[in-house]
Amino acid sequence: MPRLVQITADNVEDACRITVRPDQQTFVSPVAWSLAEAYAQPEVAWPRLIVEGDVIVGFLMGFFDIVWAPERSDERRSGLWRLNVAADQQGRGYGRFAVRAVGDEARRRGRDRIYTTWKPAADGPERFYLKLGFQPTGETSGGEVVGVRHLTD
Repeated sequence: MPRLVQITADNVEDACRITVRPDQQTFVSPVAWSLAEAYAQPEVAWPRLIVEGDVIVGFLMGFFDIVWAPERSDERRSGLWRLNVAADQQGRGYGRFAVRAVGDEARRRGRDRIYTTWKPAADGPERFYLKLGFQPTGETSGGEVVGVRHLTD
C-alpha cells in the first residue's frame, strides 16, 4: 500500500532523482523545480513523496487555499499542483493514489472540490485526469486547461 512521506534533508536528493518518461517531460516540471516553488510558497504548497514499501515511486505537490484569480475575485482553491510518477513505476495506480490523497487533505481542510491543470495536447495527460474524475471548467491558466474534481467519493 503506498503512503505519503514529507520531504526532508534525508530524502530530498532521492526526490530530485524522480524522472518521468521522456515523452512526458514537456508536460510536468522536474521535482527540483517543484521543491523550489514549494520553498518560495510554503503557505500554500504541500510537497510529498509517494512511497511503496521502501521505494520512492513518485512525487506530488498539492496547493491549498490560494487566491485563484486575484484580478477577478478573492475565490480560494485547492488541488493538485504537480504529479511526477517515476517512469518505471507508472501504470500501478500511484497517480490515482496521489489524486485521492490530495482530495483527502482538501476534505480535511473543509474543501469539497480540487482543481488541477494540464497542457492541451493529443499525447498529454488529459485522458488520465478525465479518467480520475476531473472535468474541464472552461477556464485556462497559463495556457493550460483547468479541471475540477468534486469530492463526492
